[in-house]
Amino acid sequence: MSKLNIINQGVGHFIIDGDLTFSTIDKQTAKSFAFSKTAKHINIDLSRVSRTDSAGLALMIEWIRYARDHKIQLGFKNIPEQLLNLARLSGFDISNHFTSQPDSPEFTDL
Repeated sequence: MSKLNIINQGVGHFIIDGDLTFSTIDKQTAKSFAFSKTAKHINIDLSRVSRTDSAGLALMIEWIRYARDHKIQLGFKNIPEQLLNLARLSGFDISNHFTSQPDSPEFTDL
């Protein structure tokens, strides 16, 4: 198991490092997006995610809801294939958040 870390790269850019799994995500992690209240654009890079499961997808959905409620443009890039597959199985693949290409410099908006 690789501990989950949210690394602030400044100016609304964050890197998720470690596992996005039931064993690494807790209530505090779900609330961790509150740190971005001052940003209007958030870009989350998932290229350093080692392992993921449905808890990772649930966390991303929670962050999407938070962003929508607070009028923040949120984008993910380098989404692991496993998360994309979970999104497809769950019907979330129609969301713009799950259509970004792994090497795309841009991120998807709300």
